[in-house]
Amino acid sequence: MATQSTTGQTADDDPQSRYRQQLSRALGMGENILITLSAVTPASSVFIIIPSILLAVGGASVLTLGIAGVISVFVGLCYAELATKYPIAGGEYTWAARLLGRPIGFAMFLLTLVNGVLIISVIALGTGDYLGVAFHQLGGKWVGIAVIVVTTGVAVLNIKANAWVTGVFLCIEIAAIAVLVFLGFLHVQRGPAEWFHPLTASGTGTAGVAVSALVPLIPVALFAYNGYGAAVYYSEETKNASRTIGRVIMVCLAATVLIEMLPLAAVVLGAPSMNDLLHSDAPLNYFLTARGGSSVNTVVSVGIAIAIVNAVIAIILQISRLLFASARDRSWPEPIDRALGSVHPRLHTPIAATLVVGAMAAIAAAALPLSWLITATGAGLVLVYLFVALAALRVRREPQTAGYRMPLWPLPPLIVIAAMGYAGYSLATTTWQQVVVAVVAMAVGIAYYLIYLRPRLGERWELPDPIHES
Repeated sequence: MATQSTTGQTADDDPQSRYRQQLSRALGMGENILITLSAVTPASSVFIIIPSILLAVGGASVLTLGIAGVISVFVGLCYAELATKYPIAGGEYTWAARLLGRPIGFAMFLLTLVNGVLIISVIALGTGDYLGVAFHQLGGKWVGIAVIVVTTGVAVLNIKANAWVTGVFLCIEIAAIAVLVFLGFLHVQRGPAEWFHPLTASGTGTAGVAVSALVPLIPVALFAYNGYGAAVYYSEETKNASRTIGRVIMVCLAATVLIEMLPLAAVVLGAPSMNDLLHSDAPLNYFLTARGGSSVNTVVSVGIAIAIVNAVIAIILQISRLLFASARDRSWPEPIDRALGSVHPRLHTPIAATLVVGAMAAIAAAALPLSWLITATGAGLVLVYLFVALAALRVRREPQTAGYRMPLWPLPPLIVIAAMGYAGYSLATTTWQQVVVAVVAMAVGIAYYLIYLRPRLGERWELPDPIHES
């Protein structure tokens, strides 16, 4: 918002009114897609998150992912317009601060930071489970902590190098998924009607379940897709971001839904026995062993471990940009702002912020029980999507700029608000601890803003405008 200064310049002429280009604008659209899909880590979702849906409703897990995919389209539309309007490295936090007020913005910042750090810990701790299939000595918690340390070292490299590292790893994890697709469609045992038949293990057999059982699983499916919006965190490092970032988000969403639904559909059609599949603790590994043999299961398990490492790199990159953006907005005491908001002169990466994120994730992985880590991250995504939709409802009250505008506005954000409201209610009545952790994180963020930031910065302090791209 332009204001008149005492020198007669408008804020648009004042360098303090606009972020400086500190990060290197080195990524093309394709390279942003590589990093973003790595943050989604579709192979990890297929092997770690989706089995819980499969075991709960059998073949109807495909329908569940389809419903979540439709909801994700509306979420993606909100992300695309907001990212085009504000192509800023801070992501959802920066949108909420500008459109919903700075107290809500800082609440979103803390929620996203806590969720991001804990998700890094959760997925890193899963590395040993898959490496241990091939190398028994590589199982256990300390393997996960070592993964965090090593990937933090990779994440401090320049963004273009990280794009290619994550791109290579992404090819490996997609190859692992392709094995499932190939084996499933090669040995089709039943028809697509199975995708609409909710079924679960019961005793030594199986039993049908009500279609309503799909509803509480939709947030789980949304979590499996989560990450396509992370493209915005690399906006300030992407060429022509204001014109391309919305397209990157929607391409990543479409790829994520396709890459995760295809192998699940193939496994449901090609499993030798639905009864054995639903009675297995690791149904996809059962399928691989039954259809490809133990050697194939071992090779694919190593591929999944690589996918997890890839995701850790990408999410550390994402959360370090979030922390960098908060320091640039003067959110901390001045020495901390100066350190976290600094960028290496040669690598053009926020090294201090990256190292802090890696350290927090490693400490969380070492000190906190895995069950608590999983509980703590459960409801955060629902609240993030809810506030993104609320921001999308307000975005057109601001002066319009050229760029992407979602079709059928305000219907997409309204649909997301309704879906997240129901998902939040479902979580509150089943696993209320997840909701408590997320709400407490936001409450602490609001309290920090009111007690420390507002007295320090003043109520009239304006957040800078996005960077002009040359």
